[in-house]
Amino acid sequence: MPAYVIAEHDVHDPAGYDKARPGAAAAIAKHGGRYLTSGLGQAELIEGTQPPKRIVLLEFPDMDAARRFYESEDYREARTTRQAASRSRLILADGITRK
Repeated sequence: MPAYVIAEHDVHDPAGYDKARPGAAAAIAKHGGRYLTSGLGQAELIEGTQPPKRIVLLEFPDMDAARRFYESEDYREARTTRQAASRSRLILADGITRK
């Protein structure tokens, strides 16, 4: 069953954040993930009160692959760089199996 990492980033250091992107992309791919949104497009609030910041949506084959990505040495440096350049909220969610 697929799993998703839903991330919202409030970037306060765009140059620092951009430094994290290549390492993050390589780690995502290495762990079987792919971008569904990259955070570079438009995000529009249609319900609620807090306007969205930069939204990134990743798909992985399953929850274990998503956790391995997040906890991996491959992602550690990019994660640390991203955390220094933004305030983030990441959510790991199960997907559904389509028949």
